[in-house]
Amino acid sequence: MTTRSTRTPRRRTVIALAVVLAVLVAFVVRLVDIQVVNAGEHIDDSLRIAMGGKTTLYGTRGSIVDENGNVLAGSILTYDAELDPSNVGPIERKDAAGDEVEVDWPTVAGEIAQITGQSAEDVQKIVADALAVNPKSQYASLKNGLSTEKYQQLLDLRIPYLTMRPHPARTYPDGAVAGNLVGFVGSDGEPLEGLESAQDSCLAPTEGERVFQRGKDGVIIPGTEQVTPAVDGGTLTLTIDRDLQYYLQQLIAEQATNQGAQHGQIMVVEAKTGKIRAAAEWPTVDPNNVSATAPEDRSSRIFRGTFEPGSTFKALSAATVIDAGVATPTSTVTASGRETFPNGARVQDAIPHGALNYTLAGVLIDSSNVGISKFAEMVPAQTRYDYLQKFGIGQISGVNFPGEAKGTLRPVDQWDNQTFYNTSFGQGVATTLPQLMGAYQAIANDGTKIPLSLVESCTTADGTVQDSDAGASTQVVSASTASQVRELLENVAVQGGNAKATAISGYRVGLKTGTGEISDGSGYKSGVYFTTMIGMAPVDDPQYIVAVTLDQPTAVRSSAANAAAFQKAMTQVLKTYRVLPSDSQPELLPKIG
Repeated sequence: MTTRSTRTPRRRTVIALAVVLAVLVAFVVRLVDIQVVNAGEHIDDSLRIAMGGKTTLYGTRGSIVDENGNVLAGSILTYDAELDPSNVGPIERKDAAGDEVEVDWPTVAGEIAQITGQSAEDVQKIVADALAVNPKSQYASLKNGLSTEKYQQLLDLRIPYLTMRPHPARTYPDGAVAGNLVGFVGSDGEPLEGLESAQDSCLAPTEGERVFQRGKDGVIIPGTEQVTPAVDGGTLTLTIDRDLQYYLQQLIAEQATNQGAQHGQIMVVEAKTGKIRAAAEWPTVDPNNVSATAPEDRSSRIFRGTFEPGSTFKALSAATVIDAGVATPTSTVTASGRETFPNGARVQDAIPHGALNYTLAGVLIDSSNVGISKFAEMVPAQTRYDYLQKFGIGQISGVNFPGEAKGTLRPVDQWDNQTFYNTSFGQGVATTLPQLMGAYQAIANDGTKIPLSLVESCTTADGTVQDSDAGASTQVVSASTASQVRELLENVAVQGGNAKATAISGYRVGLKTGTGEISDGSGYKSGVYFTTMIGMAPVDDPQYIVAVTLDQPTAVRSSAANAAAFQKAMTQVLKTYRVLPSDSQPELLPKIG
């Protein structure tokens, strides 16, 4: 029979063995974790600690190119020069006779300074300051951003304690060409504006690193290096044409200056694709020298600016009443130069006249506010609002440009008696140029609105092409309605006041003008306008839409100020894309019924 006194020591022994076993198991588990499960991580950590050296490997930021591959933004290599203060001193060098001679540190510092643009004292001070902080210092920054030429000159000095790290920098070969679209990066390489910012996910490289062990003399020990390679950014291909962009930038700068305007824009859209082929503006920015441009001119007013579209909206109102089935191009209304409507709203035309039996065509040709108001009241306000929304008014375009404005299209329940009529001729509503271009693109494209696009694709470093997705198309009006509105616009071009100034030999053109009043926040400023001319060609088979806008022209205070630039811009577009001339003649519609 076992006594209690003999069981107790045995139990303690068992417990002790169990504890020892548990500790051993814990050690084994931890050992397996360190040496097997997370071996790579721990090896990397140990190497980083033991080797004592690490440098960042920079990938190259991707290029931005036009539709033909011309570089609008690219990257070049600059070099950051560094010294190893712990090894600074005399160096051995062969003289002209081939004999080894010793060159002292002050002389070496002078040779370096002559290349870097510093003084010999500056170079010596950099080393002295580093050693004052840490007598064993192996690093001191000498000069950043050196060119390849200076890099080679420094390399030729064969200084063992001088190293140079390549560092990518941004360059814009054509300067201000498409500067407001492309944008720019900061001195630290961070994207700040335009497509540089919006498309950073395509353009940005992924940094790599190199870790290594140095010997006592500061030289990297062979075989100790571990490299994680950098990955270059992708190539961003735009829809614009560089040469056309350049021409139109020169044209709008000249026209805006001649007309005494605050700023101006020209935009070109391909009718059947919605692709933006040019978006020129003045003033513009040179991304190579951003500080030379006023802050308000460093982005794109085309995408961020809004304006009252004025009579360019009459084409959208005409499309609405035709598509709603309440009017045709030859339907008539009686309209005087100034009228008060039953709800108390007052509307007047730019030029006084007596009562005229206007056709819808005549209303657009003479740009009668009263006439289009009478046609517009044939359709309920909500229906008109719905059509404007389908045309894209008051909505962000498919371009996704950073900071793009939305404009203002108030819901119908916020329309007062005056707004009910004013919206039919582009007052009481604020739009952007891309929105207006998108609406006219739908008219040019048989009523089908295709979202505008500025980016064609992104090609990654491994060659994978990622096409841009602009979004789904929308049937705004019927093909028949769109055709009738194009006919109206052609009659404006042929019979309107700018007929001679905008004619292009051999081509049928359709267009509309707009003179929008400008508000100072408390009301409209007298005699101050934002002028627009927008049109398409050839109107019998539209290929391109062109718009010209001027902010507050003073030489000619109406949309006639835009005529010369529109004619030259459209002519150049047709030449650039080799559009065939029209082989038919326009059908003239009656102004008076």
